[in-house]
Amino acid sequence: MLQPWRTGKVIRIADETSITKRFWIQVPELNAFDFTPGQFVTLDLPIHEKPAKRWRSYSIASWPDGSNVFELVIVLLEGGAGTHYLFNEIREGSEITLRGPQGVFVLPEPVDRDLFFICTGTGVAPFRSMSYHILNKQVPHQTIYLVFGCRKFGDALYGQELKELESKVSSFRYIPTFSREEPGAYCTGYVHGVYEKICKENRFPAPGDPALLMPKPAYFFLCGWKDMIDEAKQRIQDLGYDKKSIHQELYG
Repeated sequence: MLQPWRTGKVIRIADETSITKRFWIQVPELNAFDFTPGQFVTLDLPIHEKPAKRWRSYSIASWPDGSNVFELVIVLLEGGAGTHYLFNEIREGSEITLRGPQGVFVLPEPVDRDLFFICTGTGVAPFRSMSYHILNKQVPHQTIYLVFGCRKFGDALYGQELKELESKVSSFRYIPTFSREEPGAYCTGYVHGVYEKICKENRFPAPGDPALLMPKPAYFFLCGWKDMIDEAKQRIQDLGYDKKSIHQELYG
C-alpha cells in the first residue's frame, strides 16, 4: 500500500566523505518509523514544478530500531538538482516532505543460503541496513559477504564501522575492493573478481558424480550503477546460478 506524504525533520547531518553526507530524519507524527531493511523513501524537493521531476528516492541506510528516526547516505552528483538542494539548502532543523517506506528489495525468508551483498557507491546503504538487522535480531543465516566496489580508500562508506562489525561477527565478511589503488594487503580491482573467487572456492561435488562441481546455494543482491549490475548478473549466471537467485536495485 502506498504510504502518505509526511513531514520529516532533519535532526543531524554529518560528512561521510568530501562528496557524501549522512542525513538523520525524524518523522515527528509517528512513534516509530517502521520499515523492512532494503526499502527506500522518496523525498519531494522544491526543485521543479512537475512532481515527477521533484522526487528523489534513496535507500534507507539505518535499520529498524523502534524509533521514528532513519538515516540516508547521499552522494553529491555533478549537475544533480536534487543533491545540490540537499547539500546546499538543507540544515539541521529543516523540514522535508517524504513518502515511504517503499520497495521490495528485501531479504528472503528464510535466510537459508549464503548472502552476497554486492555494491558500489551509496549502494552500500540497503546492505548496511540488512546486515545489522540480521545480526541484531539474530535472524538465522549462513555467511554474509558484503562486497563493496570503490575507487579509492576514501570512497569506502562506513568502512571503519563495517571492519569492526566483521571483527565481532564470524559470519559477516566485509570485502571492499579498490579499482584505483596500488596492490597491497587488500583487494584491488572490481567486485566481479571477488565474488567469482569465493563462489568457485565454495563449490562441492554433485551427488552421484564427484567429478561434477556444483555451486553452493546463495542469494545475490546487487545495488549500484547499471554497468556493474548488468555485468554481475551475467557473471553470476555463468557461475551456474539461476536468475531467481539474483535481486537488484538500480541507481542512476
